[in-house]
Amino acid sequence: MTDWFARPVLHVKDVEASIRFYVNQLGFTSPWRYEEEGKARVAQVERLGCALILADTWPEKIGKGLMFISMNVEPDTRESAVAALDELRAELEAKGVLVKEGSWGYRLLVVDDPDGNQLFFNYPNDTPSPAE
Repeated sequence: MTDWFARPVLHVKDVEASIRFYVNQLGFTSPWRYEEEGKARVAQVERLGCALILADTWPEKIGKGLMFISMNVEPDTRESAVAALDELRAELEAKGVLVKEGSWGYRLLVVDDPDGNQLFFNYPNDTPSPAE
């Protein structure tokens, strides 16, 4: 059997600037990039099994991405998942990243990248939003 591996593409104005944000602010690594005439055009960033492609190839799509990033959580480890997301929030805020609360029927942490693409980190789905 063949395993599939999906990587969503987030469209950005400046791949190098986006790599800096994802690496320096969000704690991702950047294992590869494709360059043309000395300028990065496409790159991959990844953190803890989450891999994203950053590309400047379709300017009309810049900033229109929305990415759900979820942890694989067993029912008996929900408390540790909530703690891990709270730790992530503290880590990002310590680096100056604006982290917003969100909800889509369950609690979310929302981070906008410099181009307006949004990353939704969801808490386990039985965790109420703060307003609830």
